[in-house]
Amino acid sequence: MALLNIEDIRIEFPSRRGTLVAVDGVSLSLEKGEILGVVGESGAGKSTIGNAVIGLLEAPGRLAGGSVLLNGERIDTLTPAQKRKVRGRRIGMIFQDPLTSLDPLQTVESQLVETMQVHLNLSHAEAKKRAVQLLVQVGIDQPELRVQQYPHQFSGGMRQRVVIALALCCEPEVIIADEPTTALDVSIQAQILALLKKLCREEQVGMIIITHDMGVIADVTDRVAVLYHGKLVEQGPTAKILGDPDHPYTRSLISAVPRPDIKLKRFPLVTYIEDVKTPSQPLDLATHWLGQRRDFGANAGTNSGGPLVQVRDLSMRFVLKSALLKRNQRTLDAVKRVNFSIGEGEVFGLVGESGSGKSTVARLISGLYTPSEGSVTFGGTDLTALKGEKQLNPFRRQIQMIFQDPFSSLNPRMRVLDIVAEPIRFHKLAASEAEARRIVADLLDVVGLGDRAAERFPHEFSGGQRQRICIARALATRPRFLICDEPTSALDVSIQAQILNLLKDLQEELGLTMLFISHDLPVIRQMCDRVGVMRYGELLEVAETESLFDHPQHPYSQHLLGLMPRLQSMSREGLDVVEG
Repeated sequence: MALLNIEDIRIEFPSRRGTLVAVDGVSLSLEKGEILGVVGESGAGKSTIGNAVIGLLEAPGRLAGGSVLLNGERIDTLTPAQKRKVRGRRIGMIFQDPLTSLDPLQTVESQLVETMQVHLNLSHAEAKKRAVQLLVQVGIDQPELRVQQYPHQFSGGMRQRVVIALALCCEPEVIIADEPTTALDVSIQAQILALLKKLCREEQVGMIIITHDMGVIADVTDRVAVLYHGKLVEQGPTAKILGDPDHPYTRSLISAVPRPDIKLKRFPLVTYIEDVKTPSQPLDLATHWLGQRRDFGANAGTNSGGPLVQVRDLSMRFVLKSALLKRNQRTLDAVKRVNFSIGEGEVFGLVGESGSGKSTVARLISGLYTPSEGSVTFGGTDLTALKGEKQLNPFRRQIQMIFQDPFSSLNPRMRVLDIVAEPIRFHKLAASEAEARRIVADLLDVVGLGDRAAERFPHEFSGGQRQRICIARALATRPRFLICDEPTSALDVSIQAQILNLLKDLQEELGLTMLFISHDLPVIRQMCDRVGVMRYGELLEVAETESLFDHPQHPYSQHLLGLMPRLQSMSREGLDVVEG
């Protein structure tokens, strides 16, 4: 008897416009100690299946057919009170979005202790001790201090590690991991995946990993199931699915995975999908709105032959614990005297572990943080010396940012039309409201959502779809400098290929300059001209991309690149490789 049986389930979402069938007749099984990977497009039904198993389908969603059995016991028909006893204790869940699955008003310690005391017979002191041990397990430094902090005091990757600790804390029989490594860099990803694999093998825990990361699939799974539009199109052993898939959708999906070993001129697209932009239908920037003249107004910075962005001795110190006397304060030096420059039209990459200071550098450059020391120069103007809206606004239009967490960066009360149109209206880039609406519809089409998305709210989209909304909003001012903080971490490989090809086109045709931050090293290799490696707030090495990947100089760079999944079984056939 299998540990978990999902038998012919059908999941529906009724609405006034009709019934949406999100999952149609899918059957999966999971054995003790086995790791099953579930892959497919954003919106294919992967997360919906996970939510159905754990009894967390959002109303009006319903399990309209089929059954879910745990150790032979049917759990989909349990009462809400009975399901609460199963969740956390017998089935643990690692959610895709760590910020929305943690209580912002409780410390990490409170959330871990509460969960353990509800499900396990532990005293408060025992639960506190285990909470610290769990943070050590998932790779969080200074666990005794960090366990007393709140979720907003952690980086995106560190919040995800807290969520993983919550899922592990009650020693469940089954773990459903929905994009468990989305926000993690390769070093912590390797550590977390090794921990999950060890748990499955030694404790005979069954795990379902829902992911778009084929490197994760190749490294940890025993079997793979491929979903497309709510249907199961193929499943089998991992080596067979990745090396010799039968279904054309699976073959197309695997071809779009970013390559770690070679640099490509363009990303192959998942041509099996009906509405994908194929290479025969490129974006014509000569006639498109995005390619029109960008007049940023007077005193908006110029490029007098030097770099567009110059970072000098940039430092940022956060106060972790305030005190009356300065010597009693606890501080964190998130960025320590960082220096680099970005030339006009260049794509500069930043890599490093979660918490290394990459996103802090991005926020310092964009003006969201004020540096403790140092300066940021843009087009010859010292941004850190500017004051007041009148001085700052011309630069805000030129510098746009795509954030790592799409859900928290979108206003849940605004329709997508107003979210994307907001910077257009603020900077008066359209002559009329009708023109603004046309621009929004055009941008939504460019990022692969279509103009119908304009009337919907952010909560009606999947994580990957929400990130595309953020990218459309960032492009709405036709910026000169684009800061991309993990812009594709929430995207499946097909949409990632579309978006990264779009960014390549913008960079080449418009001379767009980018700071590209990512923990996905294959994506960094494909996108960047030069790369800086950060650790503990320090910039350790800056080099040309191919030089760094082929001959890293710093020991930490060598260690980081050594952890990168190689995917050596994938063919080079038909790929457009950059020579040299």
